[in-house]
Amino acid sequence: MNFTQLHHQNAPLLIANVWDVPSALAAQRAGYQALGTSSAAIADMLGYPDGEGMSFAELRYIVGRIRAATTLPLSVDIESGYAESVGDIVDNVLQLSELGVAGINLEDSHVRDGRRELLDAEHFAKRLQAIREGLATHRVSLFLNVRTDPFLLGMPEALSVTLSRASLYASHGADGLFVPCVHRPEDITALVRQTALPLNVMAVPGLADFATLSELGVRRISMGNAVHSALQTQLNRLLLSLRHQRSFAGVFDDESHR
Repeated sequence: MNFTQLHHQNAPLLIANVWDVPSALAAQRAGYQALGTSSAAIADMLGYPDGEGMSFAELRYIVGRIRAATTLPLSVDIESGYAESVGDIVDNVLQLSELGVAGINLEDSHVRDGRRELLDAEHFAKRLQAIREGLATHRVSLFLNVRTDPFLLGMPEALSVTLSRASLYASHGADGLFVPCVHRPEDITALVRQTALPLNVMAVPGLADFATLSELGVRRISMGNAVHSALQTQLNRLLLSLRHQRSFAGVFDDESHR
């Protein structure tokens, strides 16, 4: 089953969002069907703010190492493209394609001066179509998972704005619709019913369990940076514990269970 087909299987595709080789290998050992990079987790790992704080070259390097170490299909979060012009975005995506990635996430918002703002819907849709056409000229076909951010930005009319954008993006080359921060069942149901694109939701407080999301019609479930953040919390606790307890005993607690 190829990456696109994974979005149309009986159960939703649970993407393991990773940020380095160890996290990718852990996901592969755990039996996940596919990987996705988390831009926020990678940025945090490298000491950058989220929102294209790192360079594309740094992202490409991390992606290359993950692809070299794992065999699972990999989708790469390229945020808003790491470039201003369509030609440069296409070039970035082609570089990722050469590494063997199966898809990308592309956002309809960008961060400027530390603030995230939605792009004009028509402008973004035309850019999306131009990217699709640019890839086609090179005979490259990737799963284009388009992220739209009205819910993430907490807009009062988030559902209606998202539905309008979903329809527009579907007609301009999107393969999937990613709506981070949507979690109410009634909103998810409306999105599933009113767009033909497979719906991708993301781990946030209040999101239903996977069985319920499947019943609602969700086709893809992402972790975002939730797992990475949880691990950082555990790391902070461990380091504090070592300093206060003046012993490494806590590091080896799991040794007896191996």
